[in-house]
Amino acid sequence: MADQGAAMCEQLIKAVNVMMDAETSQIYRLEALKFCEEFKETSAFCVPCGLQLADKAQPAVVRHFGLQILEHVIKFRWNNMQQQEKVQLKECAMQLLSKGTHSILEEESHIKDVLSRITVEMIKREWPQHWPDMLKEMEALTSQGEAQTELVMLILLRLAEDVITFQTLPTQRRRDIQHTLTQNMESIFSFMMAILHVNVEDYRKLKSSPGHELKARAHCRVAVATLNTLAGYIDWVSLVYITSGNCHLLEMLCLLLSEPDLQLEAAECLLIAISRKGKLEDRKPFMLLFDDVAIHYILSGAQSADGLAICKKSPESQAVQVVERRYIFLKRLCQVLCALGGQLCSLVGSDVEVEVPANLSKYMEAILAFTTHSSQFLKSSTLATWGSLFRHETLSKEAVVVEMAIKYLRASMTNLIKTGFPSRDDSPSCGYSRVDFDSDEDFNLFFNSFRAQQGEVVRIACRIVPLEAFQIAAEWLQYQIASPIDTGDTTSKSAEGLCSLLSPSVVQWDAMTVFMECMVAQIFKNLEEEKLPIDQSMELLQAVLNYETKDPLILSCVLTNVSALFPFVTRRQHFLPQVLYKLFKAVTFEVGQDNKAPRTRAVKNVRRHACSSIIKMCRDYPQFILPCFDMFYNHVKKLFSSDASLTHMEKCSLMEALVLISNQFKDFAKQKAFLDELMASVVAEWTSEEIRHVLSDPAVFLSFVGADQVVTEQSKDTDTTGLNRGRLSFCLYAMLGVVKRARWPADLEEAKAGGFVAGYTPAGAPIYRNPCTAHFLVLLPNLLLLIRTHNSLYMPGNMARLSETFTKAHEVMDAEKNVVLGLSQHLLDIYDSPVYRTNLERMQGFFTTLYDNCFHVLGSAGQSLQQEFYTISGLAEEINRSAFFSLDHVPDHRLRPMIRVFLRQLVLSCPQEYYDSLLCPLLGPLFAYMQQRLNVKWQVINQRTSVNGEDEEEEEVCQDSQVTQEMLEEQLVRLLTREVLDLLSVSCISKKVPEPAANKEEIEEDDMMMDSVQTGAPAQPTDELTELGKCLMKHENIYMTLLTLSFTSLSWKDTTNCHRTASMVCWTLLRQVVGGNLLPEAVTWFYTSVLRALQVHGQHEVCNSTLSQLAMLIYENLRPRYMELRAVMTQIPNISVEALDQYDHRLMDPNAQKVGDKKRKDQFKKLIAGTVGKALCQQFRKEVHIRNLPSLFKKPKPDKDVLNTETLGLAALFSPENNTL
Repeated sequence: MADQGAAMCEQLIKAVNVMMDAETSQIYRLEALKFCEEFKETSAFCVPCGLQLADKAQPAVVRHFGLQILEHVIKFRWNNMQQQEKVQLKECAMQLLSKGTHSILEEESHIKDVLSRITVEMIKREWPQHWPDMLKEMEALTSQGEAQTELVMLILLRLAEDVITFQTLPTQRRRDIQHTLTQNMESIFSFMMAILHVNVEDYRKLKSSPGHELKARAHCRVAVATLNTLAGYIDWVSLVYITSGNCHLLEMLCLLLSEPDLQLEAAECLLIAISRKGKLEDRKPFMLLFDDVAIHYILSGAQSADGLAICKKSPESQAVQVVERRYIFLKRLCQVLCALGGQLCSLVGSDVEVEVPANLSKYMEAILAFTTHSSQFLKSSTLATWGSLFRHETLSKEAVVVEMAIKYLRASMTNLIKTGFPSRDDSPSCGYSRVDFDSDEDFNLFFNSFRAQQGEVVRIACRIVPLEAFQIAAEWLQYQIASPIDTGDTTSKSAEGLCSLLSPSVVQWDAMTVFMECMVAQIFKNLEEEKLPIDQSMELLQAVLNYETKDPLILSCVLTNVSALFPFVTRRQHFLPQVLYKLFKAVTFEVGQDNKAPRTRAVKNVRRHACSSIIKMCRDYPQFILPCFDMFYNHVKKLFSSDASLTHMEKCSLMEALVLISNQFKDFAKQKAFLDELMASVVAEWTSEEIRHVLSDPAVFLSFVGADQVVTEQSKDTDTTGLNRGRLSFCLYAMLGVVKRARWPADLEEAKAGGFVAGYTPAGAPIYRNPCTAHFLVLLPNLLLLIRTHNSLYMPGNMARLSETFTKAHEVMDAEKNVVLGLSQHLLDIYDSPVYRTNLERMQGFFTTLYDNCFHVLGSAGQSLQQEFYTISGLAEEINRSAFFSLDHVPDHRLRPMIRVFLRQLVLSCPQEYYDSLLCPLLGPLFAYMQQRLNVKWQVINQRTSVNGEDEEEEEVCQDSQVTQEMLEEQLVRLLTREVLDLLSVSCISKKVPEPAANKEEIEEDDMMMDSVQTGAPAQPTDELTELGKCLMKHENIYMTLLTLSFTSLSWKDTTNCHRTASMVCWTLLRQVVGGNLLPEAVTWFYTSVLRALQVHGQHEVCNSTLSQLAMLIYENLRPRYMELRAVMTQIPNISVEALDQYDHRLMDPNAQKVGDKKRKDQFKKLIAGTVGKALCQQFRKEVHIRNLPSLFKKPKPDKDVLNTETLGLAALFSPENNTL
């Protein structure tokens, strides 16, 4: 037998060496792996061979494999081993811990790791019932030396992780172990603290004495392991252990912050401790950390680490690099300070009497030091804490906090500036960014969200010190205006002497602009009218208006400052013409005299920016601009007639602004006359014979816009077809602007006086007239024609008419593809390049915008015209004939805007009396069609994912473009599905707002200790049907369509949709007919749809929870009347029929004993557990089975006298005299 074992060991050693040798060929490596795996699974020699290979004379890889064999035996064979074998294996494992390793500094970390795993696997199976002295044995091991002490720490840490953090064992075992750990926590904690104390003391004594370096390092290694283990316990033990002895533990951790080799681990522990939630009363001792000593240690630790965080790459060079360990320590310390601030904000001003600490200003100086650090990441880490301090009811009124708000605002002047790109070296932040970010794109994304958070904190600080904030902004703006433009080393590619996005002047102007916007909004909210600095702000505005620049990026910032300061202008009317003049000048901005060159993105943005600013002013202050209406209108006329080369969008923006001001006429006749004049050319063009002919025939339409012509990039198609496209685009933009903006007065009396009220509904509500209705009704027939023609462009016959230049004219544009696929744009050079587009891109853009705008106009019409739109005769048929024409050929990306922009708006703004005549005839067929269409598409996707497994060889050959195309198609189906189901829930479901949860801070510690919080769904969804939903329900075919669509969609591969539909839609719809006479087949189908969804999505906790809830609602409500549901249940794999009978009995028998909600849910979840699909990563895992041991919690016999049994509590169970274990 022994010879056989020895021979086996030799073969295993060979196999391990083959596997680990880099030179081995793939075939041999697989052979060796297979041999080793088969040995672990089947051999009877596992334990002797494992022990032999684990001998410390062997090389580390061999020992590791030997120990892995032993671990495998414990995990998978333990339940079948004899008691004697178990005891023997346990003894061997303890021997390995005490004598089986090299010294602490020599031993490999993976050997230590696997040794600790072996011990923990046995503890999980046998402690405390069958191994009561485990903790004593561990304690005894630590007396044998540093190597054993470190191993014991690793064991205790791994045990806590498996039992508490990852919960990788059955509930009863977990509770037994957790309970025993909790019972022994006092001794465990003092044991760890003692070891830490001794080793830190020894390390400090020996580290500076010559000749003892190795001994010192060994003590240091033990101290590190102990700190790591403490970190695993501090997270969940009762707060008492952390704060006992006047916070002795925290004091010790603070002292270790000055030890370079232990500071990082100490900071981790400190952070976990101070981040604890729980009862406020228990957290009160944390305030000790605001004492001088603690703050001093934290600050000096930070200062020394900061000095060491940067070092020169080499003595000769100036280049520096970040020392990662020191930098991580700085991050942890910063988090410690922030967590401390969190405790401060929770405790001060609460029911627990806590004074504002005397050291508050010293604490805030410490946080400010991190806020002004070079690292952008450290700056960003402090924001939430500043926000909490400045928002705090009590603290924000403290003089030191008010003073600090001003310092913070000054600091944010630097922090808002976008510097620190990892690819550059133009600021001290760059070195740190190289550690924190992979690329400039990464940094850019981070900085954008960082700046948004900064804006929020600046706004909060401005509430505390509004006038000081104004002073800072004013000085900064004046400084920028006075400074010459510095283009830096990254000038624009498109024109000499212009800035790029990274030029010093641009980043400075940009930061100042953000600050100015944040400040002005707050100053109006937080200062009384008489205290507003009107005169000073007018001086500022005058300086901005006088500032001239030919640099588009800087001009953009100047315009934002004009908009930001505009609220002050409303107090000084005479400034208005100057402001308008500045904005109008920017609308026609060009860099050079040559208008022919294509404009850069930056120039286009300035012009668009100016248009937006004008619209925003007219939207927010129309009454104030009304006196300038004639001047405004004349200027627009002049622009239109001159050759200012305005784009259609720019022209229509100005028209939109005029319409907004005209709403202030409050006189129907006058406004209608103005709109007649404004829209005259558009109406004439759009209703002309020529355009009607073009819009009614796809072939003529394609020819008119030039999509059937071959064009090379050289022969630009700026000729007639380009102009034709422009004519159509302009008409649609103009229509949209007018329909979206023309409104009657909000005040009923003003509306009556101005002639806007046409009559009253039977219920007495006024029926309003919109001054643009007449124009809209004239334009509508051709608009519907265009939509119908556009839909027919996708028919094969019309697709064939596209010339080879434009075959892809209807495909998704590249920019939109990136948005759909979630790819980021390269933002940095995008402003610089001319917006030069190929002919194909122009055509794609034209079709996309045209189609979108058609639906925008229809969507806005319902909102703006209301009754006048919904009473158009035959509207439902007209929409059916146009928007719903030839849908089979319309691609998914075109259907999305139709649903989102048009139908959703139509549903939201439709008055109730038109539900039957308009919405039912439209939505019924649409939902039926979409259900069928989407179902087919999802089947294709499902087949694709299931077939791929078998055809992997062929898959390799797939082109990248083909894969991307499939991903794009799938994502578009997913997005379309969400639009359709969103339309369904907007139409049918009225959401109820749930009650706010209790204060999360106060979650009881003990609940967390005993059981992880279950993420259960609410007991009953509280959503109701909308009025439209009730109306749709009256039509049986529509109703069945809605049910089929929502229940089928549950098993489409989209977890977001599954969760939303299961939680909000399915039961709300089904509940309406639970009392009716549903066919048994239908009931079975609904129920199996939910179970099928569990198979697809059950691996995701959120979906699992909502689907189980839905299945339970259906089962409990319908099972009493439909025996068929039981038949479905019996088909579930591994279902326990007794448990099902018991559940049914409780459900059906009125006299049966009822159980609580949570227990019922858990029982039901167990019943349907067999339907839950496994995640791919779980499908081939070998199951580990850990058996329960005799219960620690004996149920007391009910007939005994309770008082007499008191003394035999749990304490007795664990006392040494009790030998039952």
